[in-house]
Amino acid sequence: MYTGDGLFFWEVDNMKIGFIGTGVMGKSIVQHFLTAGHEVTVYNRTKSKTDELVANGAVWHETPAEITAASEIVFSMVGYPSDVEEIYYGINGIFSVDITAKIFVDLTTSTPTLAEKIYQTAKEKGAAALDAPVSGGDLGAQNGTLTIMVGGDQLIYDQVVPLFEIMGKSYSLQGAAGAGQHTKMANQIMIAGTMTGMTEMLVYAKAANLDVPKVLDTLAGGAAQNWSMANYAPRILKEDYTPGFFVKHFIKDLKIALDEAEKMQLELPATKLAATLYERLASEGFENDGTQALIKLWWSES
Repeated sequence: MYTGDGLFFWEVDNMKIGFIGTGVMGKSIVQHFLTAGHEVTVYNRTKSKTDELVANGAVWHETPAEITAASEIVFSMVGYPSDVEEIYYGINGIFSVDITAKIFVDLTTSTPTLAEKIYQTAKEKGAAALDAPVSGGDLGAQNGTLTIMVGGDQLIYDQVVPLFEIMGKSYSLQGAAGAGQHTKMANQIMIAGTMTGMTEMLVYAKAANLDVPKVLDTLAGGAAQNWSMANYAPRILKEDYTPGFFVKHFIKDLKIALDEAEKMQLELPATKLAATLYERLASEGFENDGTQALIKLWWSES
């Protein structure tokens, strides 16, 4: 129920949630919502990717518009800003139906400008929107331990927190609309450094004929310890390049970060180099691998 003064009151134990985009991470988030007892409707461009969720109690709808009409709150998690634009503003998109008193939460890593546009459109139509990109990859989504970076209004954020608690272990309002996306760019800039550092560390350790697993155990106890090394180095040693996060999506994120930096007249040479390395990796046919596949620029698969 919407009170007209920015407050939305729900029956928290049984909310009508719509979810658009059930890929690597979205699928796990939806499952957490179902397990928590919420009604969930789902849409994905490839319908078969929702089959398991439907078998577990979710309800399929044919378009984002149908998802919106059936829901009190709609989450979206798609690939690119162009996909976000399409599901919100396209034919049979979210904004093609009455959205009065609904809340929209975009979990996609997208542009701050688009987040601000969606916020303003929702507000003009009597609804509310948050930009809430996440970090933590496939494991974070599976374990409900994502980090969620939010932009938007405090009153709306406070009311979505019960759902953020289901998805993640860390969530915070960073500022007005677009601030969540800016925070995610800061996150991706940092990850660019840890991924290139972790990769070059492995390359060096192997070339020096060290016991690489032993090196990893040792570094984990010191200042070199970081999330990328803890989560991706073991996958590399197993030659597991399945995507917790796609190379092609990381390239998209780094381009957004560099574009935003340019607008602020900032030079980010390390991030630019990371983007160049990942673009090279994609050009060699590995765009659908996980970001740990960066090692393939040095090591071939056995």
